[in-house]
Amino acid sequence: MKKPKTVIIDYGAGNVRSLGNMLTFLDVPYKITDDKFVIKNADRIIFPGQGHFAQAMEKLNSKDMTPFIQDIVSNGKVFLGICLGLQVLFETSEEAPGTQGLGIFEGNVKKFQAGKTPQIGWNKIKTTKNNSYLNDDYFYFVNSFHVCPKCADIISSNANYHIDFCASVEYKNITAVQFHPEKSSNAGINFFKNWLYKE
Repeated sequence: MKKPKTVIIDYGAGNVRSLGNMLTFLDVPYKITDDKFVIKNADRIIFPGQGHFAQAMEKLNSKDMTPFIQDIVSNGKVFLGICLGLQVLFETSEEAPGTQGLGIFEGNVKKFQAGKTPQIGWNKIKTTKNNSYLNDDYFYFVNSFHVCPKCADIISSNANYHIDFCASVEYKNITAVQFHPEKSSNAGINFFKNWLYKE
């Protein structure tokens, strides 16, 4: 089986080391880069993120990455967003009023109103019929906010933390997850195998 050329986008707001360790474990060649030519020519693109919505968008804008990511996504590149890399795909976030996200999906990001935040630890997801890569399993979450898609059809799994919330989305070439599959043991390994190799 051909190993896909995989790129982790390095824009200064991602946990790239854990992702690299996961890909090394799976024996998948990868590069960590902000070089647009390299990213554009990859088979699989991973868009990680940790931290604050506004800071992430500021870094993307400062590197002129916002229109670039919008373009490669619209042109069908196989794309995976992780954690904050899911949230910034939406239009706005309660974490940063007035800051525009990438707007690839309609909807916003809301803060959990109950329970201790951030949610830290293992939580079980329940997949929907719009799911190609995940199993109903426990994944590792670290999040105070959750996405609220305008179109529920893109949701590929949900979880519960005092409320039911969207744990992942899938639409055409785009997959994005709130949890950290790179820190989710066997469940994460299975997800990455599916996402990397499934046509």
